[in-house]
Amino acid sequence: MKTAEIAQRYLDYFENNGHVIVPSASLVSPDPSVMFTIAGMVPFIPYLNGTVPPPYKRAADVQKCIRTNDIEEVGKTARHGTFFQMLGNWSFGDYFKEGAIGYAWELLTSSEADGGLGFAERDLWVTVYEDDDEAAALWQKVAGLPADRIQRLGREDNYWTTGQPGPAGPCSEIYFDRGPAYGRDGGPAVDDDRFTEIWNLVFMQYAIANVTSKVDFDIVGDLPNKNIDTGMGLERVAFIKQGVENMYETDQVRPVLDRAVDLSGRRYGAVHEDDVRFRIVADHVRSSLMLLSDGVTPSNEGRGYILRRLMRRAIRSMRLLGVDAPTFPELFAASRDAMKDAYPVVETDYSRISAYAVAEEETFLRTLASGSTILDMAVEQTKDAGKTRIAGSEAFLLHDTYGFPIDLTLEIAQEAGLDVDRAGFDSLMQEQRTRAKADARSRKRALADHSVYSAFRAAGETVFSGYTDLETESRVLGLIVDGASVERALAGQTAEVILAETTLYAESGGQVADKGIIVGPGYELDVLDVQRPVAGLISHTVQVRSGEVGVGQPATSVVDAANRRAARQAHSATHLVHAALRDTLGKTATQAGSLNRAGYLRFDFTWGQALSPETRSEIEEIANNAVRDNLEVTTRVLALDEAKALGAQALFGEKYGDVVRMVDIGGPWSRELCGGTHVSSSAEIGLVNLVGESSVGASNRRVEALVGLDAFRELAAERAIVSQLTATLKTPRDQLPTRIAELAANLKAAEKKIAQFEARALGDKLPQLVASAERVGPFQVIAQSLGTASSADDVRTLALQARDRLGSDAAAVVALGAEVSGRPVVIVATNEVARTAGAKAGLLAKGAAAALGGGGGGRDDVAQGGGTDAAALPAALRSIATALESQSA
Repeated sequence: MKTAEIAQRYLDYFENNGHVIVPSASLVSPDPSVMFTIAGMVPFIPYLNGTVPPPYKRAADVQKCIRTNDIEEVGKTARHGTFFQMLGNWSFGDYFKEGAIGYAWELLTSSEADGGLGFAERDLWVTVYEDDDEAAALWQKVAGLPADRIQRLGREDNYWTTGQPGPAGPCSEIYFDRGPAYGRDGGPAVDDDRFTEIWNLVFMQYAIANVTSKVDFDIVGDLPNKNIDTGMGLERVAFIKQGVENMYETDQVRPVLDRAVDLSGRRYGAVHEDDVRFRIVADHVRSSLMLLSDGVTPSNEGRGYILRRLMRRAIRSMRLLGVDAPTFPELFAASRDAMKDAYPVVETDYSRISAYAVAEEETFLRTLASGSTILDMAVEQTKDAGKTRIAGSEAFLLHDTYGFPIDLTLEIAQEAGLDVDRAGFDSLMQEQRTRAKADARSRKRALADHSVYSAFRAAGETVFSGYTDLETESRVLGLIVDGASVERALAGQTAEVILAETTLYAESGGQVADKGIIVGPGYELDVLDVQRPVAGLISHTVQVRSGEVGVGQPATSVVDAANRRAARQAHSATHLVHAALRDTLGKTATQAGSLNRAGYLRFDFTWGQALSPETRSEIEEIANNAVRDNLEVTTRVLALDEAKALGAQALFGEKYGDVVRMVDIGGPWSRELCGGTHVSSSAEIGLVNLVGESSVGASNRRVEALVGLDAFRELAAERAIVSQLTATLKTPRDQLPTRIAELAANLKAAEKKIAQFEARALGDKLPQLVASAERVGPFQVIAQSLGTASSADDVRTLALQARDRLGSDAAAVVALGAEVSGRPVVIVATNEVARTAGAKAGLLAKGAAAALGGGGGGRDDVAQGGGTDAAALPAALRSIATALESQSA
């Protein structure tokens, strides 16, 4: 049985049992604290914990998931994979234990001919929570399982929680016995390799508190609604039903493995180590394909880093299988062909997906060529010296210079019987720019290949005189056009200019580059960007506005004074906000990144929860009090150790030499290492207006503020809006919130009355609808479009009323269509006689929805479909009559 067929049988079964079929959510989790959808329940958490009312009582789905916490086990066991699909059925306050057990058992043990999965009852075991007598009894009552195939386990195995206070409950797991060839007899409590878990039924019925671990918590009461959360592993069921040894040999994964075998010339099943590598390739290529299809791209941070790690592990595994040439074009194509029936996007978007895959492989093959040689030498030297640990500096060199991932270094070292000084590596990592900053820079205008700067840097460091001057005379040391050193740049060209001295600030420390011009005899250059391509050298990216500039000519750099003034205000304000945050939240609120440009600042800091409005106001007030107090801003150049001893805060992601620049605002109140430009006293900042606070990760927050004149303009705009509201509403300013709340309540009441009038107008159509009934075979059929309606519920109510008016003696089918909020909706209702004659509302609604360009379904007695093409409503309604005609023919 193919994997896609198993999934479809699952969905069909639950749809026929009144479940709404929900499409898979993206692999990218909407929760900023979780990178990926790691379990089938993730999209339903708001419904399960009661945060959001569920839009349906019961649902079923096939959810895409990514989990990398066991990545080292991939390929070694039958059940570990990074990408997997979870089949789930969900009840939100509807059926509970007996219903869940009944559905699971019927689907598993019904014959394939009857739409089931055809498992032999003798091969299935279950576990229940040790105190769950009800579940144990139900397994005997509903499934007829003997007591000796029902095993009781403790909280570690059979109790579900989120790890936090909230909903929880016992669970019951279904296991398949693979037979004596796979281990000891005695059930899953004895051997969970022979007995493979395929389905977990969670009975979510309790509220817990005082949670200190997975097994240590207090049950403090019952939940308002008892929910069912189940998950059946599609890949696990597939490898059992397909009679193969593991998930890597199933029809959606095996084609990649077979292509890797072809490319390597080695045989699968001959050498254990090779088999593990083949399985890693098959799993990781499929996982990468699916992540790319959901918009994740390789990078050095976050989700992109996980994707990059998967791809690079696959590349290295192919290298260990003896393949040095690129393989992704063929491996990804094989995975696409295996997955496209289940996920068509992997085919329709394949050109983009393959472009990222091929580029990543090309880059990493170059990295492997250089990095592997260096690492092999480090391994050899470590062993020759009689040591067992590779130095952290060696691992850092591989990572920083050659882009060799630390995970890969650890793996290779382990294979050689060595470990790595990880603490030393981490210490060095703290002293380099972070991945996020490196990624941001890589997206900036590309500078020339670094080798072109060698000669210019050899002449000495660029002198930066911009701390004290806004313009300075110098000379042109070099010109670069299209990555090559040239003697002249002409009008209209974009070039890089290297000067001996400059007043223009190069982007660093979170402060963006200065704006300005460079002028000389017969030419004028607009400065587009200023960067430090190599340490000690400043490069100006310019457009030649007029004339032509040549190497050796005099040049005067001129800073845009107004922009510099506003940038200085923003950078100094960033220091004030940092100090205010630490005053308010404590010393653990440390900097995690910043951006300063004229009139605006963005500051990231370590903190695990949103700031309250009161806390935001306090931070803003502290910063503005510092402005009011006109604190002195001083800078000192001193030894790094001395600055640290004085308590200077280091800027996130910066590297520091032995001599540093320290900026004080109000003495030690704000003391940071910083190379940026600053005001001379805090009063020059003018005003700090905190305009935003948000999350940028599981433990990082971001505040944004406008500074100086930009802050004043924002407040002036808000004042104008308030003045306009007071005039329009004829309400004093201090009474505006109350007045607006009254107006909103009145509007809501008016909308409710309008909805009632519209519903009454629909109800007035009932006699006309009943009179329009036509006979189609044995059925009395109403198939009418209502035009527009305020809600699908109104259409549903009318359809049920029309069905009841047709009576219960004849087979009645009512199909009503309407446009609701610009989108088409079809409601189908059938009576018992019609259902006995074969008219199922869910199937009819699903067929009508296809004509609307959407989907639908529901129970046999009433169901709903929808789509995007409202103009197709007549055709959708005709399709129902056509379906009934063909059925009665």
